[in-house]
Amino acid sequence: MPRRYALRDDQWDRLKGLLPGRAGSVGVTARDNRLFVEAVLYRYRAGIPWRD
Repeated sequence: MPRRYALRDDQWDRLKGLLPGRAGSVGVTARDNRLFVEAVLYRYRAGIPWRD
């Protein structure tokens, strides 16, 4: 059973090359871009205000 707010692998494959912090890009490499994106989507989809 898929996680409710998680990205599917095909969605992540389309998105991962667009994000900063990936391996091989200029600057600092992010630890886990997918986790960050999924956290943002969770807050948005669950209706949690950003100020909280």
